[in-house]
Amino acid sequence: MPSPQLLVLFGSQTGTAQDVSERLGREARRRRLGCRVQALDSYPVVNLINEPLVIFVCATTGQGDPPDNMKNFWGFIFRKNLPSTALCQMDFAVLGLGDSSYAKFNFVAKKLHRRLLQLGGSALLPVCLGDDQHELGPDAAVDPWLRDLWDRVLGLYPPPPGLAEIPPGVPLPSKFTLLFLQEAPSTGSEGQRVAHPGSQEPPSESKPFLAPMISNQRVTGPSHFQDVRLIEFDILGSGISFAAGDVVLIQPSNSAAHVQRFCQVLGLDPDQLFMLQPREPDVSSPTRLPQPCSMRHLVSHYLDIASVPRRSFFELLACLSLHELEREKLLEFSSAQGQEELFEYCNRPRRTILEVLCDFPHTAAAIPPDYLLDLIPAIRPRAFSIASSLLIHPSRLQILVAVVQFQTRLKEPRRGLCSSWLASLDPGQGPVRVPLWVRPGSLAFPETPDTPVIMVGPGTGVAPFRAAIQERVAQGQTGNFLFFGCRWRDQDFYWESEWQELEKRDCLTLIPAFSREQQCQVHASGRLGSPDVHLPGGGWTLQPGRSRVSSQAPADTALPDRDVGLRPAAARAPSDIHPPGSPGRHPRGSSWPAAVILSDQPAGPLGTASSRAQPRSC
Repeated sequence: MPSPQLLVLFGSQTGTAQDVSERLGREARRRRLGCRVQALDSYPVVNLINEPLVIFVCATTGQGDPPDNMKNFWGFIFRKNLPSTALCQMDFAVLGLGDSSYAKFNFVAKKLHRRLLQLGGSALLPVCLGDDQHELGPDAAVDPWLRDLWDRVLGLYPPPPGLAEIPPGVPLPSKFTLLFLQEAPSTGSEGQRVAHPGSQEPPSESKPFLAPMISNQRVTGPSHFQDVRLIEFDILGSGISFAAGDVVLIQPSNSAAHVQRFCQVLGLDPDQLFMLQPREPDVSSPTRLPQPCSMRHLVSHYLDIASVPRRSFFELLACLSLHELEREKLLEFSSAQGQEELFEYCNRPRRTILEVLCDFPHTAAAIPPDYLLDLIPAIRPRAFSIASSLLIHPSRLQILVAVVQFQTRLKEPRRGLCSSWLASLDPGQGPVRVPLWVRPGSLAFPETPDTPVIMVGPGTGVAPFRAAIQERVAQGQTGNFLFFGCRWRDQDFYWESEWQELEKRDCLTLIPAFSREQQCQVHASGRLGSPDVHLPGGGWTLQPGRSRVSSQAPADTALPDRDVGLRPAAARAPSDIHPPGSPGRHPRGSSWPAAVILSDQPAGPLGTASSRAQPRSC
């Protein structure tokens, strides 16, 4: 029987599921199996009825939600009109990645496994439940599951006679070849594919809009420990539109110093031009890279040299190493037995790919350029909550960015790639353009205009609620209640004057909490259960730490209490909501319901108010 073409489909939010999928592809090729690896939403799902062998690798995000790059597939596969025999010819297996500290652990993988069985598919194995909480990470479950998978697959589809398995120490051919040019071509210019002003096509990841940065202002006090920026972009002519709760995605770049250091360690000429050519006919070149491309552009805008390397990085680096001592250590880091030591070397101190290459200089200097795209992942866009409304700021888009910087045992502080890059940009020194696009968010606001909204947004998590309050006030909706928490009134009270002005106009009720201004710390979530702060008509109880909760509150229930789950509270029938020391205000009467929306997730990189649950395994 001829071996089938194995198809690996993944849904990934932060890259872990994609990394596991690419590992599956490499292991399949070592076993002489043809293999395609694709994101679920890039695959024409109607073709599944013709696929004999499919492996699904799925992360779980949010509160049991599918990743963004499999949402279209998710909607299709759960259509009620699909026949129960639709996938009767397909053998499949599902590998899930999640975090067992959350209630809906690996919910997406479990639900998909059941659905594929309902549609007639034949499961090769029980679903794999990779757990980020395990001391060895998801690999503790993934490694033995993959061994069983290959036993089943090769039992059903043995390789052709005479073809032996490619040994682990032998590198597979690279996905691409870099054809170096001796001189610059006479036509064409290096540049990013972008959406131009007036374009009929809305900006997207493949064609972002290069938005001019208008301002980049620090909004925390000079003595405050954290640098938080209010950044404004001009989106005139971009075709971008958004509503409260939507998010903007920004494509960052590596710093010039890191790019120079990387090229030095690998012995690369930053100005060298090349053409990128796929080795396989079903592999396409990355749309974000121009043709021709310079090495500087590749490293600056595409290769994520500031990320923490995964196990697969060390596996390939060991294959490419010609230095005996360095190769021995790389093999140890890439083995199942060496994962605890790898965690201590790399993950715990957050050591970057660039720093690892500096630690293995002989290996780094011998890396063939053809393998750069196999070895180093692409820079992923970062999502930020939009902090402004087009009704108040036409043709403008604002974000609130907490610049990520922290110390580990390494000498150099750890810095967030996107937030540090944004903070370094100064439109006062010359034109600055940032590639961005917008996608719908997950925060839902009530459709009925007279429904009051209680918003809980500590710190930079208040960003999407500023957009919502601006939008609602512009529409004449005055039932806005904001619980805001920060450390110090004079250091990190974002938009204080704006909130005070809205309070004077009776458009907002603000209930602040300053956690460091008294001996006993007070947080925004703690103010929710205060006896002098009530919600007219009732509400839902919410658990701080769970993101993007939105519910319609039944009548005669208490305001959210602290440290309890999402459920209707005992009847308390309050009649007013008011901050301590102020007269009670009741704009709608004593029996209306209210929508309660909680956000305690900072609006920084990967920190919209929607992506908190099961984040690292996505």
